[in-house]
Amino acid sequence: MAITYKWDIPQMNAHIQAEGEDNVIYTVHYRYTGSEESGGKAYSSTNIGTQSYTYVAGDPFVPYEDTEAFENVVIGWLENSLDVSAMQASIAANIESQITPVNEDLYFTWQNPAPPVPPAPPVEEEEEVNDEE
Repeated sequence: MAITYKWDIPQMNAHIQAEGEDNVIYTVHYRYTGSEESGGKAYSSTNIGTQSYTYVAGDPFVPYEDTEAFENVVIGWLENSLDVSAMQASIAANIESQITPVNEDLYFTWQNPAPPVPPAPPVEEEEEVNDEE
C-alpha cells in the first residue's frame, strides 16, 4: 500500500503589524506525517520543524484567516520552501524500517533484571463440616 502524507500546522508566529500589514506570519510550526498500512498494522513517521518567512512591503500579501483555505496557502508556502521529496524519502525509509526492522535493541539481563515474581498467596483449605453429631 502507498504512503499517505499529511501536513499539520499547530502554530504560526506573527508580527501584530509589520510593513503596513496586520498579522504578518514570520514562523510556521509544522508536522509532516506519512502513514501506511501493511500486514494489518498501521505504521507512521513524522517530520517536525519550523520554517521562517520574511515579508517585504510590496510583495503579494495574503491576510491571515482562521480557515482551511488559509491553511492551504500556508501549506503552499511550506511546499515551496522545503525539500518535500527529501522529507518523504526520510519518512518512507523510517516506515520501511518499522515494517522490516534491520536493527534491534539488546540488553544485559543483569542491568535490567526482570521484576521479582511475588509469592503465590497461601491456599486456604476448607474445613469439613460433619453434620452427623
